[in-house]
Amino acid sequence: MSSISIIGTGNMARTISALAVAGGNTVEVMGRDHSKSADLAKALGGGATTGEWGAVPAGDIVIVALLSDGVVPAVAHYGDALAGKVIVDISNPFNSTHDGLAHREVTSIAQEVAKVAPAGASVVKGFNTVFRHVLENGRPDVFIAGDNAQAKAGVEAFIKSLGMRPMDTGGLEMAHWLEGAGLLTMGLARHGVGGWDFALGVTELPS
Repeated sequence: MSSISIIGTGNMARTISALAVAGGNTVEVMGRDHSKSADLAKALGGGATTGEWGAVPAGDIVIVALLSDGVVPAVAHYGDALAGKVIVDISNPFNSTHDGLAHREVTSIAQEVAKVAPAGASVVKGFNTVFRHVLENGRPDVFIAGDNAQAKAGVEAFIKSLGMRPMDTGGLEMAHWLEGAGLLTMGLARHGVGGWDFALGVTELPS
């Protein structure tokens, strides 16, 4: 199984970390508020630990589960502590009305993360097209994008440990289109398409 560090203590961080523990992965929680990180790690059980904000993550895969405007600053703050790590960006940079992306250029949060990540780190986009409640209750496909084949293989193995199917969309430039797919998913949900089980690529629901 995988060794995972999750930066953040919000809803997606809680959901992914709970699934990770259930899937037999080693999990470390890192948040700005150490008490929240400690509380989450205790609630997770399964030997989950708490890391210090900005310190070297214990996990080989570092999932940055923050709002989109906090992802790049967090990676820049960690700096060389992320050297050699696989950084997974799960964010969606929606605008204030949730009908467009916050950035106008053909880029993505993941691509911007790659610009500030230290040498030897690899960036993968993933999980942004799946709603939290679908992760909790369904078995969705999880689309990923990244330039490093070995890094993507590690993320794919982690996704499989959650009982989900990874879908490789290509290089990191595809992260822009995954963010667009996240926007499409949001638009469909806001206009009444699907119920709790709606997500791009749901392949199996629990019996």
